[in-house]
Amino acid sequence: MRIDALSYSNIQTQGAQRREALYTLSPQHLEHCSSLILHGLHVCKSSVSPNVLVLGAGACTEIPLLELTHGSDEVVLADLDLASMQQAARELPTPALRKRLHLVQCDITGGVSANLHRLLEKQSWNLLVSRGAQAVFDAAAECLEQCLIPHPPELESLGVGEFGLVVSSLVLSQLISYPLLDILDRVQSIAPELLGEQERHRRYQQAASAFRQRVIQAHLHLLQKLVEKDGIIIFISDVRGFVFNVYGTDHDTEHRRTIPLVPRTLPDLVRERFTVVEENQWEWLTDLPTHGRLGRGYDVAGYMLRAL
Repeated sequence: MRIDALSYSNIQTQGAQRREALYTLSPQHLEHCSSLILHGLHVCKSSVSPNVLVLGAGACTEIPLLELTHGSDEVVLADLDLASMQQAARELPTPALRKRLHLVQCDITGGVSANLHRLLEKQSWNLLVSRGAQAVFDAAAECLEQCLIPHPPELESLGVGEFGLVVSSLVLSQLISYPLLDILDRVQSIAPELLGEQERHRRYQQAASAFRQRVIQAHLHLLQKLVEKDGIIIFISDVRGFVFNVYGTDHDTEHRRTIPLVPRTLPDLVRERFTVVEENQWEWLTDLPTHGRLGRGYDVAGYMLRAL
């Protein structure tokens, strides 16, 4: 499962070294993330809990962890990748601040990848391949349709309504994409010639779309469940990726290929559960184009929310 390689992947893409690179490449991205999160901390009412929860924290590359610990009684980081959270903790400069930090290792989806993996393991893939692409992708669609997605996920180590500020920063697209990539990895292993054929199969596309919607709904429900009444939620998500081969001119956007990451219905799903206090959009670049290699970046939506 892709989620099993999360720690290795995060070593490559998170932490202090990556943050330094972003200060050069996309400083506005770090500023947008930090200012939105700290604004959420500052507008929390004095009557709500002074505790903060960061879901999918990783190494806190875009999280202003020092300021959060200074401004809170306790900051809880929750992620499956314990090593990255420990890396973030080591960046705090004093033992007193580190004592305010609590690390919770958990799968914030409630086990979606594992649930899907069990369904995939039950399929007779060699037989399905012999029957052709339709049979393969119908079986994959059935696995997505049957996959249990806890709504909301039950995370035993995190109390209901105990946090005055709950942060979900740049994690949603991973929650969606990792299980779907597990399916494509399975296709790659059993019949690599079929990779890419999924775009032609209507049932699979419908199942994947419904799966994305269910994962989003479950995550939003989790945010709603964990935040204290009258507390604040900061929800930041990649919404589209893009690749490009021109940088530094007025014509950059003409040379981009867009890659959807979350459904276009995301803003509507957010407004069904929350009052939007503040909303912002920006883009960030992860890599510049070089000879023979495209540049990459993302469009981001950031929300400050209160539960309805």
